[in-house]
Amino acid sequence: MEEHAEALEADLLRHYGVDLLDWHRGELSSRRLAVLVRHLPQDSAFRAAHEGEAARWSLTDHLLAAVVDHLAIANWMFASVNRDEDDPAPEPPQPVPRPGVDEATPEHAPGTPGPAELARFFA
Repeated sequence: MEEHAEALEADLLRHYGVDLLDWHRGELSSRRLAVLVRHLPQDSAFRAAHEGEAARWSLTDHLLAAVVDHLAIANWMFASVNRDEDDPAPEPPQPVPRPGVDEATPEHAPGTPGPAELARFFA
């Protein structure tokens, strides 16, 4: 927390009107400070500094990325099934990049086919 003290100080002033120096003066308890820090909003500077890019993505952002991925796969499957046999198979879609997710790690549920398996099936 010390490495992000400036971001924390700015957030406490911006969101709560609380001066971090009040904690040093003994006017703000450690418990109250911990509660305020724990419940900082998603767009706080401290969360961005502490968690990186992943802090900028809300649940809605993750759900929208999943919708885009599923729609792209459905369109790709439709194009694969309805192509002429002589035409090359379309390339499978790439998922929307998400912060904090390794590109090499498959995101599909265990036991379900991923894009590569689907490409082999429809090719």
